[in-house]
Amino acid sequence: MEGKNRTAVMEFFLLGLTGHLHQKIALFVLLLFVYLITLGGNLGMITLIWDRCTAICKPLLYTLIMSQRVCVQLVIGPYAIAIISTMTHTILTFSLPFCGPNIINHFFCDISPLLSLACVDTGITKLVLSTVAGAIGVLSGTIIMVSYVWITVAILKIQTAHGRWKAFSTCTSHLATVSVLFGTLFFIYVRPSSSSSLGINKMISLFYTVVIPGLNPLIYSLRNKEVKEAFKRQVKRKLSVLGG
Repeated sequence: MEGKNRTAVMEFFLLGLTGHLHQKIALFVLLLFVYLITLGGNLGMITLIWDRCTAICKPLLYTLIMSQRVCVQLVIGPYAIAIISTMTHTILTFSLPFCGPNIINHFFCDISPLLSLACVDTGITKLVLSTVAGAIGVLSGTIIMVSYVWITVAILKIQTAHGRWKAFSTCTSHLATVSVLFGTLFFIYVRPSSSSSLGINKMISLFYTVVIPGLNPLIYSLRNKEVKEAFKRQVKRKLSVLGG
């Protein structure tokens, strides 16, 4: 066999975003700043806000519907699907022989650039990748759209036009962010890929791993007067405790 004359690859090297030291330092500082802002914003929102779809649609039944069991199920469900998907791709990918180049044209060990380094035909593996990613995307997208239908129905029941406008404003901003996220994920993992598209995929991956997560705290905080007022109250309360 042709593979007998080749040496199996035992390690891989990530090419990263750039090969210049000064650009690496600048990107590290920039991305670290963005991630810290995102993490701080999300933690702040978790601290300030406790209620979402059910609290908006059926506020009086919130504690009954959103029991501890339901909350646990909502956490376990996505993690279980993610683990099954990840293990499927990992097992299929690392069952392939790698005996050629070991430089991954990416800044993290993603599946698509890794498959391009395999020594055999990866058509079946890529088909499984696209099928699983597409199924998860369709399932998640359907759940999101159904929830937004219920939210829209609840918003239309608001008596004042100003209240409806505020609710729609927040929902449309979040829906736009989700649409961009799903669009980029479908572009990378569902569409047929080629070696020439790896560079484009790397830039898009940077967008959905850094930019999009940073938008959620902005949408739910800077665009929401109640959240800003709650944040001010929290700060004043902390300052009064420290000063007292």
